[in-house]
Amino acid sequence: MSHQRPAAEPQRNMTPRGPMAGMMGGPPAKSKDFKGSLRRLLTELQAEKRTLFAVLALISTSVIIGSFGPKILGRATNDVFYGFLGHRLPAGISKAQAVAAMRAKGEGRLADMLAKSSVVPGQGINFTTVAHILLFAAGLYLVASLFMWIQAYLMAGVTQRTVFRLRRKAEEKIGRLPLRYFDGQSRGDLLSRVTNDVDNISNSLQQGLSQILNSLLTVVSVLAMMIWISPILALVSLIAIPLSMFVSIKIAKKSQSQFIAQWDWTGKLNGHVEEMHTGHALVKVFGHRKRAIEDFTDLNSKLYESSFKAQFMSGIIQPTTQLISNLIYVAITVIGGYMVATGGMTLGDVQAFIQYSRQFGMPLAQIAGLMNMVQSGVASAERLFELLDAEEETPDALNLEPMGRAKGEIHFKDVAFRYVNDQPLIEDFNLNVKPGETIAIVGPTGAGKTTLVNLLMRFYDIQAGSITLDGRDIRELTRDDLRRQFGMVLQDTWLFTGTMRENIAFGSLDPSHEAVVAAAQAANIDHLLRSLPQGYDSLLTDDNATVSNGERQLITIARAFMADPAILILDEATSSVDTRTEVLVQQAMLRLRAGRTSFVIAHRLSTIRDADMILVMDKGELVEQGTHDQLMANKGFYFDLYASQFAAAINGEE
Repeated sequence: MSHQRPAAEPQRNMTPRGPMAGMMGGPPAKSKDFKGSLRRLLTELQAEKRTLFAVLALISTSVIIGSFGPKILGRATNDVFYGFLGHRLPAGISKAQAVAAMRAKGEGRLADMLAKSSVVPGQGINFTTVAHILLFAAGLYLVASLFMWIQAYLMAGVTQRTVFRLRRKAEEKIGRLPLRYFDGQSRGDLLSRVTNDVDNISNSLQQGLSQILNSLLTVVSVLAMMIWISPILALVSLIAIPLSMFVSIKIAKKSQSQFIAQWDWTGKLNGHVEEMHTGHALVKVFGHRKRAIEDFTDLNSKLYESSFKAQFMSGIIQPTTQLISNLIYVAITVIGGYMVATGGMTLGDVQAFIQYSRQFGMPLAQIAGLMNMVQSGVASAERLFELLDAEEETPDALNLEPMGRAKGEIHFKDVAFRYVNDQPLIEDFNLNVKPGETIAIVGPTGAGKTTLVNLLMRFYDIQAGSITLDGRDIRELTRDDLRRQFGMVLQDTWLFTGTMRENIAFGSLDPSHEAVVAAAQAANIDHLLRSLPQGYDSLLTDDNATVSNGERQLITIARAFMADPAILILDEATSSVDTRTEVLVQQAMLRLRAGRTSFVIAHRLSTIRDADMILVMDKGELVEQGTHDQLMANKGFYFDLYASQFAAAINGEE
């Protein structure tokens, strides 16, 4: 069902829309609640708790198994090194004798290293033992990788199911939002929240969550191995943690505001592109193309600037922390070399420790680098949560008795409504409509014509009084139950990508071919559809140039025939068609109105002369009501409107 913005709505304080919307007011300077948004995003993973435990177990197992790799490879290095030294020593002497001989030559440090080693003089490298050690290490790495592959598969499922739920929540939320929310929102920005922002959250969860867990566990396991090998060198390595965290936090705080700006400008740019594309023909006709390009360039420049700053500032986190890690690596190499020379450590342990130090610095750098993705994802999550937290329609009461097909008797009693609390619009409005009557609503732009219909369908709720349908207050019906009683044919036709048959049968409980054909015949569109190459199965898009405005309008009338509503709303359905097509549309609408209560919003007063009652509205008030002849005889507001249109027609003919 297509909605129109209420005509009497200029009083409201709405978010700017149109091509200037992006320039009026910049993006937020910083995240409103980074920690709260991150915490809320993580709570969305509660439904995947069991799978996340399995992922955590797999990552932990993989990291622990992999952490023994450098230590085992260090043992292979020792075997090679000691075999090399043993081969250079004379066979037949003991290690003690070899040490004593070195001390006698003044090679004290070499003697100390030899004394603390497992060198056997005269014995070379045992390649069989070394090969077994290397195969064992390769097996460990293979098992660790297998566990990581499994967790990646599980994590992909966790991420996609979570994002699936977020998309569903967003779609369901849109269905619960009041019409005023859409009046104050750029459609492009709303679309960006549901598509771009959700996709960005998906990427952040998929690539960031498991990697952060892996990096954190790697830091813990590697640190344990480093302490086991050498507490002194481990202490040197630990200096990297506070330095890296301090630098990362400082830079991250500055980059977060730029990520918020990046996604805010993305939404504004999408809104501008969507509006300019939708009105592409009018943009050219009114010579606005150059201005539209300038506005696009301005928005695009702001998006470029915020994106560049966000990416650059977050991008320098990893190289900065990498520099710290490299400096620590140099210190470990120097100290480790000295300890090997003095016999304080074996060469294999130094090699293993250097590998651990690189592994220790790598996850820290990865975590720092992932701050880019995390901040971007949380910024998108915050925008999505703003949509999910928007004020909803007043929920329907529970256990409301459903209504069958309505007769169409409607009463407005002392109805009062205003968009802004201190600006009254409709006050003490009363109206009685009998079943089957045609009620025409006329008046100047902004008089409240469409607002009256929106109140009837509960797109907005009244502040005072009551509206009843067949004696029941419409607030005692669910919105779905109430709106099923209505069919609408609007001035702005809405058609979706699909076949002619699907567009006509939209919303019908009986989408059979026979019913579709009968509706098309009643709407005077059957001959056109049969003349198309694929007939009723011809593809139709919202901007299909092969279908004229009048033919599109007839398709929407056929859709209303298919829905078979009890009450009909026609909102200036013939204003954009030619005279010949208007005759066809009027004939179709006349058949459609037969036996139904109908509300006709009209600007061409000549089209509603046969209405049972004409309501004349001005500034939200009912100033006159009666038949055409009665109102003309009164020579009041309606008479002036009719005379002005008649005079305009005469002048146009002249």
